[in-house]
Amino acid sequence: MGCTRLCTPRIAVNYNLYLRNMVYKVIGLMSGSSLDGLDICYTYLEETRGTWKFDIQEAECIAYADEWCEQLQHAQQMETPDFLKLHTRYGKYIGEKVSDFIEKYSLQHKVDFIATHGHTVFHDPANHTSFQIGDGATVAAITGLPVISDLRSLDVALGGQGAPIVPIGDKLLFSDFDYWLNIGGIVNITVQHEGKMMAFDICTGNQALNALARNEGKDFDENGAFARQGKLLLGVLANLNNQEYFLKPPPKSLSNDRAISLVFPVLMQSAHQNIDLLRTVVEHIADQVVAVVKQFPHGKEDGKMLVTGGGAFNKFLVEIIQEKLSPLQVNAIVPYEQVVKYKEALVMALIGALRWREETNVMSNVTGASSDSVSGALWMGRGYN
Repeated sequence: MGCTRLCTPRIAVNYNLYLRNMVYKVIGLMSGSSLDGLDICYTYLEETRGTWKFDIQEAECIAYADEWCEQLQHAQQMETPDFLKLHTRYGKYIGEKVSDFIEKYSLQHKVDFIATHGHTVFHDPANHTSFQIGDGATVAAITGLPVISDLRSLDVALGGQGAPIVPIGDKLLFSDFDYWLNIGGIVNITVQHEGKMMAFDICTGNQALNALARNEGKDFDENGAFARQGKLLLGVLANLNNQEYFLKPPPKSLSNDRAISLVFPVLMQSAHQNIDLLRTVVEHIADQVVAVVKQFPHGKEDGKMLVTGGGAFNKFLVEIIQEKLSPLQVNAIVPYEQVVKYKEALVMALIGALRWREETNVMSNVTGASSDSVSGALWMGRGYN
């Protein structure tokens, strides 16, 4: 486009619209409570007059070695010097894995910036504190790319739960749905309520299912095969469902330790067979999901629920959820594999893009903070003249 065309008033107006059609090439990173590994998602994010679209170009999950699982799981118990060293060391790990990812997929000079969630090792919003390990400055130093990190702290400082932060992605990237369910280590949901979006943690998820599967010698219960063989333990189910947290109104969130404390004592001290406990946890998760839908009805002839996260691959769990949702006229929809696996990493990329634009990326009506926020620390990675 020649500059003479941009100089006329009429074209200048169109040029302003053109400026709003922006494409960001971003790597989003997520490490969840289930400790499956580091999710890396390279995506194109296009914004046109307030409407966002995404196109996942490359994505993969880098499985954690046992040593990393152990350290991330027990980081909270470390002495301060060791904790700070782990924070830096994990940042180095992230930077190296991203560099490997860029090399593997020939993405040199094709990445605008990185948005990293890190791994949550401490979450106590009641005391205005949440910490995601993985030093953003170290990631920037290793990759030489701009890095946006520390995505939750400002919301927590503003009195919010700091979680969930994914609903901004539900709003901007998946607006066709009424409910957005994520079944990760912890199950969380986004709902529409009185014209606003509301999101919160529901209950335990893969952290409990995987722990029981490991008792059967498997890392996870593939397709829910073990649970499908089990019988429902009504007494155990009643104990699982009878927790004060489930009666608490949102906004609310669960730390890893808090989610574990809700169910692990009942499960791990039980003399019942693992397959029966798996079957019962599936029922528990489905019960809690349905309770939320009843609390926040969609008010339409037919409602739609997007189901993502590792638990979306548990066919038996999705079947039970759908069975319980059908009387409420809600269809549970599992999207294509990349979205199921990498939705959270994708949304971290979006949160980073919004931070880059200095636009709201964490919503106070979701987290309970005193105001919306433009969250995230920015590390440029190298000097610019």
